[in-house]
Amino acid sequence: MGFPPVDDQLAVLMRGVADLVPEDALREKLEHSRKTDTPLRVKLGCDPSRPDLHLGHTVVLRKLRQFQDLGHQAVLIVGDFTGMIGDPTGRSKTRPALTLKETREHGRSYFEQAANVLDPDRTEIRYNSEWLDEMSFSEVIELAAQHTVARMLEREDFKTRYEAGQPISVHEFLYPLAQAQDSVEIQSDVELGGTDQRFNLLVGRHIQQAEGQDPQVCLMVPLLEGTDGHEKMSKSLDNAIGITEAPEEMYGKVMSVPDALIYRYTELVTDTPLDALPDVKAQAKANPRDAKHNLAHAIVRMYHGEDAADAARDHFEKTVVQGDTPDDIPVFTPESGNGTMGLLNLMTEAGLTESNSEARRLIKQGAVTIDDETVDNWRHSVDLDADLPFVLQVGKRRYARVEAPTSA
Repeated sequence: MGFPPVDDQLAVLMRGVADLVPEDALREKLEHSRKTDTPLRVKLGCDPSRPDLHLGHTVVLRKLRQFQDLGHQAVLIVGDFTGMIGDPTGRSKTRPALTLKETREHGRSYFEQAANVLDPDRTEIRYNSEWLDEMSFSEVIELAAQHTVARMLEREDFKTRYEAGQPISVHEFLYPLAQAQDSVEIQSDVELGGTDQRFNLLVGRHIQQAEGQDPQVCLMVPLLEGTDGHEKMSKSLDNAIGITEAPEEMYGKVMSVPDALIYRYTELVTDTPLDALPDVKAQAKANPRDAKHNLAHAIVRMYHGEDAADAARDHFEKTVVQGDTPDDIPVFTPESGNGTMGLLNLMTEAGLTESNSEARRLIKQGAVTIDDETVDNWRHSVDLDADLPFVLQVGKRRYARVEAPTSA
């Protein structure tokens, strides 16, 4: 097979890494891999409770792709079984339970979107129900005996909830152990995760050692801030940039990222070469506007292609910078051609918002206009007989020309 020199591999793999445990073990594993011509098995577990991927998710996915490009074996663990428990990381209360059917459906959606980053032909997909669902109760007890309650309460979120008198269900203690069992089953050499997964990944090392395996290296990447520049990127916080979003929407959202995050985004979520990163850092300080345009173009190009990225930049310049209404506004025709229709339903059915709750929030923020007139009442209704046609705008980049159905 043949692998690149270890120093060359480390130069790629350590890009943007926040933590590595143990520090020297990755070099040792890479040296052994190269000596024996054996690829490392690099594990990433995905949480099937969140099927919609955004740029924050791609930070760790891109790290897994880097291992793939260097010749190593990517193993994507779809947590269809552990998804029924729910990862308690960062939670202030017990997660609602999911069914096995729901976790498998979400897992399929996750992989379909992850294929935008990973090489699917070089990705081993495993569902952890394959082994966890087969464990007997005595085997679960044996696994649980490998860890103590005191160690579990060292975990920050468990500790906080315990000290606050908030309930912790016993099955939540099983989640890190189940994730660790995944590492045992696939004989993981390296496990990837965000910095919030540190505890879980280290439990994997502990359980592998107890089973007589060479423990995995734990490589952790930063949690990417969202467009607000403060909170972790999250769809629920309305600060996420989805990887399947339309090019114009994606471009505009990247342009709203604070200047201070231009370099961080470039390093963590783009394919900008390592030797070009110092120039990006310098440009971000000297000319943040152009640097951000370059960042937005690079991200859109990665997921939609060069032509779409060029068109998205032109669209942004025309609609946001120059303040013009675009010529190619999509037309929406309500199914009911008469009577009235609530604005919330209209916005959602026209595809301008994903839910009525999002539509309500945007109206309250003053981000919705009808023919350039701001609508501030979320209970507003549209007369489908008298008010059409009109241009409905949501935020700076989302438009729909609402028209009455043509008569037969």
